[in-house]
Amino acid sequence: MHPSTKPRRFVAPAGSAAASDDRADSADKLLLLSSAICNNEDLGPFIRKAFSSGKPETLLHHLRHFSRSKESEIEEVCRAHYQDFILAVDDLKSLLSDVDSLKSSLSDSNSSLQSVAGPLLSSLDDFLEARVVSQNVNLALQSLATCIRLIEVCSRSNYHLSNNNLYMALKCLDCIETEFLDKIHSSTLKRMLEKKIPEIQAHIERKVSKDFGDWLVEIRVVSRNLGHLAIGQASSARQLEEDLRMKQRQAEEQTRLSLRDCVYALREEDEEHDNNRNVLSNDSNSNFDLTPLYRAYHINQTLGLEDRFKQYYFENRKLQLTSDFQVSSMTPFLESHQTFFARIAGFFIVEDRVLRTGGGLISKLEVENLWETAVSKMCSVLEDQFSRMQTASYFLLIKDYVSLLGVALRRYGYPVDALLDVLSKHRDKYHELLLSDCRRQIIEALAADKFEQMLMKKEYEYSMNVLSFQLQTSDIVPAFPYVAPFSSTVPDCCRIARSFVEDSVSFMSYGGQLDFYDAVKKYLDRLLSEVLDDALFQLINTPVHGVSQAMQMAANMAAMERACRFFFRHAAQLSGIPLRMVERGRRQFPLSRARDAAEDMLSGLLKAKVDGFMTLIENVNWMADEPPQSGNEYLNEVIIYLETLVSTAQQILPAQVLKRVLQNVLSHISEKIVGFLLGDSVKRFNVNAIMGIDVDIRLLESFADNQAPIFPDGDVNQLKTSLAESRQLINLLLSNHPENFLNPVIRERSYNTLDYRKVVTISEKLRDSSDRLFGTFGTRGAKQNPKKKSLDALIKRLKDVS
Repeated sequence: MHPSTKPRRFVAPAGSAAASDDRADSADKLLLLSSAICNNEDLGPFIRKAFSSGKPETLLHHLRHFSRSKESEIEEVCRAHYQDFILAVDDLKSLLSDVDSLKSSLSDSNSSLQSVAGPLLSSLDDFLEARVVSQNVNLALQSLATCIRLIEVCSRSNYHLSNNNLYMALKCLDCIETEFLDKIHSSTLKRMLEKKIPEIQAHIERKVSKDFGDWLVEIRVVSRNLGHLAIGQASSARQLEEDLRMKQRQAEEQTRLSLRDCVYALREEDEEHDNNRNVLSNDSNSNFDLTPLYRAYHINQTLGLEDRFKQYYFENRKLQLTSDFQVSSMTPFLESHQTFFARIAGFFIVEDRVLRTGGGLISKLEVENLWETAVSKMCSVLEDQFSRMQTASYFLLIKDYVSLLGVALRRYGYPVDALLDVLSKHRDKYHELLLSDCRRQIIEALAADKFEQMLMKKEYEYSMNVLSFQLQTSDIVPAFPYVAPFSSTVPDCCRIARSFVEDSVSFMSYGGQLDFYDAVKKYLDRLLSEVLDDALFQLINTPVHGVSQAMQMAANMAAMERACRFFFRHAAQLSGIPLRMVERGRRQFPLSRARDAAEDMLSGLLKAKVDGFMTLIENVNWMADEPPQSGNEYLNEVIIYLETLVSTAQQILPAQVLKRVLQNVLSHISEKIVGFLLGDSVKRFNVNAIMGIDVDIRLLESFADNQAPIFPDGDVNQLKTSLAESRQLINLLLSNHPENFLNPVIRERSYNTLDYRKVVTISEKLRDSSDRLFGTFGTRGAKQNPKKKSLDALIKRLKDVS
C-alpha cells in the first residue's frame, strides 16, 4: 500500500523590509519565546508579561507562528520516513489477523479449562478450609501443652516458695520468663504473669534480706563463741606442746632409763598429742553455718544484684567489726578482754571461711584491709590498757590471751607480728610490776618468819617444801617428823621465786619463741640480786638478833644457795634449754652480799660471846712460877662454848659455813690473845706465862683437830691457820734462837703473819723469872740467860730497822 501524496503547506514569509519598529520588536520576542519552548523552560513569565502589558493577542500570535514553523519541520520528517511507516502499517494489519486467530484459540482453551477446573477449585476450597482448621487445632494443642508446662512450673515455684526453697523458686520464675512468656498467646495470662513475677521476685528478695539480717545478728554470737573455742583450742594445743617438751627434756635428762624406754614414752606422748589435735579439729567446725549467707548470695546473683549484695555484705560486716572494737568504760578491761578479743578472732575466722568458700563474695584485699584495721585497733587498746595497768597478774592474763589469739589466727594465715611487738614493747614494764609484787611478798614472808627450824610431819610437806626446790642434801627420804635445817622463809621465798620464773617464762613465750632464756635469766638475776638479796640484807642488818636467830639466817642462806641453782635450772627447763648448758656456765651466788652479812653477823655475835669469856684472861698470872698444865681458865670456858656451839651448829649449818664461822672466831681469839699481850693491861710476863698461852693455843688446835669428822683434812688445817698469828708469836717467844726472825727465809716460812712492831713491843715485856718484882737477892748476880740475850739483840735490831 502506497500512501497518497499530500500538498505541501507553505508559510508566508514575514513582513517586508520596510516594516516598522514594532514588527522588529515582535520578531525579537518571537525569538525569545521559541528559544524558551525549545529549551523546555517555563512560559509563565511570558504569559504574565503579556497580560500585564495588555497585549495577550501578540503572545497568541507568536505561539501560532511558532506552531506553523514546527509543522513544516514535521512534514519534512514524515516525508523522509513515510516508507517505513507504510511497512509498519502493513505489519500491524498482518499482526491483527494473527491476533484474531489467537483470540479465538484462547477462548476455546478458556472454555475447556473452565469446564475442567470447576470441580478442582471446589476441592481446593475445601482443602484450604480444612488446612486452616487443622492449623488452628494444632495451635490450640501447642498452646494447651505450653499452658500445661507453664502450670507445672508455676506449681513447682509455689511448692518451693512454700518450702522456703527460694533459690529453686527463683529459678522457676526465670524459666517462665525465658521459655514461656513469649510463647503464651493468651494476653490475659501473659499480663497476669508479667505482674506476678516481679511481685514474687520482690517477695523473695525481701525474704532473703530478712534471713540475711537474722544471720548477721546470729553470726555475732556465733563469732564470739567461735573465738572463745579457737583460743581455747590454741591454749590446749600449747599445753600439749609444753607437756611434750617437758617429756622430751625428762627423757634427755633421765639417764637411768634405757634409750628404748625413752623412745617408747615419747611415741606414746606423740600419739596422745595427735589424738587430742584431731579432737580439737573436729570441735572447731561445730556451730558454724554459712548456708543463709550463701543462699542470699546465690539468690542475689540470680536476680542480677551480685555487686550490690557484695557491697551490702561488706558494709554490714565492717559495721559489725567496728561495733566489736568498742571497749566499755563501765567494765574493767580485765573482765571484758576475753570477750573483746574472742569477738575479733571469731569475726576473722568466719571471714576466712567466706573468703575460701564464698565464690568471690569477699575479696582477699578486703579481708586484709579489715585485718589491718583490727590490728591497729587492738594495738591501740593494748597500748592504752598496758600503760594504765599496775598489776602484774592482770598484765599476764591479758598477755596470755593476746598471745593465744595470735596463735589461733596465725593458723588462718593472719599476720600477728604487730600484736607481738606490743607485748615485747611492754616486757620491761611487766617485769617491773612483777618484781614489785615479789618484793612485797618477800618482805611479808620475812616479816612473818620466826626463824625457827621448820618441822615437817608428813611426806607431802617434805616434798612440797624440800624436794620441790631441790633443797635436799641427800636422796634418802628422812624419817618423819623431820626438822629441816632452814626456817619457813626459805620455801616461802622459793615459791615466790619459782612463781616469778614461771610467770616470766609465760610472758616471754608469746609467739612460739624459744630463745628467751637469756632474758628470763636477766630478770631472775634482778629478782635475786636486787629484790631478795636487798630484803635479806636489810633484815640481817636490823639491830635485834640472837645467836640462834643469826645461825638460822646463815643456815637459810646456805639453803638459798642450793635453791638459786634450782631457779636457774627451772628457768632453763621451762625455756627449752638443756640442763647441761646451764651447768657449764656456773654463776656467782646472787645472794652473796646477804650470805656474807649473815655469816658476819653470826661471827660477830659469837665473837662478842667469846669476848665475854676472854675477859677472864685478866686473871692469868703473867709472872707464874710454873706453867699451867691444863690451860688457863678463860680458854677452858671458850673451848666449852665452842664445843657446844659446834654440836648445835652442825645440825643446821653446812660444813663450809660452819668452817668459815669457826675460822672467824678462832682468828678473833688469836687476835685477842696477841692484842692482850700487846695492850697496856699486861706490863710484863715471863716464859711460864707464855708456856701457859702455848698450852691454850694447843688446846685450840686440838679443838680444830677434833672437827675432822665434820671437815676434810684441808679444812681442819685452815682452822689451825686461823690461829697463825698467836701461834707464831708464842713460837718466837719460846724459841731458843729468836734472832732467826731477822732471816727473811725463816721469817717468811715461820713468822709470816707477825708484825715486827708488835714483836718489839711484846718482846720488851718478856722477863726472866729472876726479874720478878720481889725476886730474891741471891739471884741478882746470876748470869744473864742466853735466850734473853738473843731476844734483846733482836729487839735492838728491830728498833734500828724501824
